[in-house]
Amino acid sequence: MRKIAFTSLALASSMVFAQENQSAKDSMVISNKKELDSLKLEIQSLKEMVAASSADKKEEKKASKWYDKISFGGYIQVRYNEFLETNPELDCEQCDPYWGKGADGISFRRVRFKFEGQILPRVYFYLQPDFTKVVGSSRYIATLQDAYFDVGLNSKNEYKIRLGQSKLPFGYEIMQSSSERIPLDRSDAINSSVKGERDFGMYFMWTGQKRKDIMNEIKDKGLKHSGDFGVFAFGFYNGQAANNTDKNKKFHWLTRISYPFRLGQQILEPSIQAYTGKYVIPQVSTGVKVNNNGEYIDQRIAASFVLYPQPFGIQIEYNIGKGPQYNHNTNSIEAKNLYGGYAMFSYYIKKWNQLFIPFMRLQHYNGAKKHELDARSYNMKQFELGVEWAPFKALEITAVYTYSDRAHKDFVNPNYHEKGGLIRLQAQLKF
Repeated sequence: MRKIAFTSLALASSMVFAQENQSAKDSMVISNKKELDSLKLEIQSLKEMVAASSADKKEEKKASKWYDKISFGGYIQVRYNEFLETNPELDCEQCDPYWGKGADGISFRRVRFKFEGQILPRVYFYLQPDFTKVVGSSRYIATLQDAYFDVGLNSKNEYKIRLGQSKLPFGYEIMQSSSERIPLDRSDAINSSVKGERDFGMYFMWTGQKRKDIMNEIKDKGLKHSGDFGVFAFGFYNGQAANNTDKNKKFHWLTRISYPFRLGQQILEPSIQAYTGKYVIPQVSTGVKVNNNGEYIDQRIAASFVLYPQPFGIQIEYNIGKGPQYNHNTNSIEAKNLYGGYAMFSYYIKKWNQLFIPFMRLQHYNGAKKHELDARSYNMKQFELGVEWAPFKALEITAVYTYSDRAHKDFVNPNYHEKGGLIRLQAQLKF
């Protein structure tokens, strides 16, 4: 009886142990299954996150179009040219239409918007209209200033072809934007080479990477650079100035060599440039004698030197050449020699988080302005003393005292000779 009881107890205990062991195994399996399911969920979640991130990148890459690389900017210049004016008859047609007899109180000198961008690794474009053209009694007419594109010939765009209407790579002042120039106007001697500084042409330009780095440094330091027109440039253009058709189917040819370099803490840039071609006189008074359908030799060579202001700056340019010029004695337009240039000195003063640039410029020119009536002959001298003040980066205010002695001759007015002084004021907003 005891054996039966013991055996029954042992059997019952064994069954209980077996059940507990099975229960523990079942519990472990369930726990492992839960962990596995949780791990599967985490893996699935990670897969979805990776897929979403990849989709976002693809969408972002897909959404990036060439037009996303276009930037917009510009500048507005407001001037007053009548403060303490001693001679209202003194003017400069090419400098500022609102100086002298054309004065009209406070006026816009330039209102320009620019669109530009490296739309492809080797393609850059630039477009700039202006809204201050004077046509007869109408003013503030829109005109095209620049419209060109550069095509890089290597991966770094050190070699490039420029095609379109752009500034001529002739003369530092001509290449330099009016928004960057310290004096209010370009000098007569250099600017008389081309009306509006621009023409339609095609140029090959080369700038090595080391020179590019120096140009970028000049720009980054705010030293008013002229832009990258190539350390070497060679090309041709129509020759009749911007927004004018070619008159004789003969190109002007131009070349320029420049070399910006460091000397200690200073940056210097000497350059030499020249052009040659045949120019057709656009405006001739009745009775004035012209030769060969108004076509004349038009050629110049110029030297430039710039010491970028750190803090003292020097800018000098001089050119000589030959071109059409009115001769009052013979009442005719003849090919005659021309010469002239300027020297400017400036000093950068950074104080109170503002920039002050006092400057002085001397200039003279003996020659003609071929684009004016009868290729008007000039003999002029001018002195300027002023200061540019930038209270903050986007705003520049310039005040300059100008004393000018100007004589010119054409058929209508062969005895113009005026001299006098005035203070000219300008406020410029850049954006």
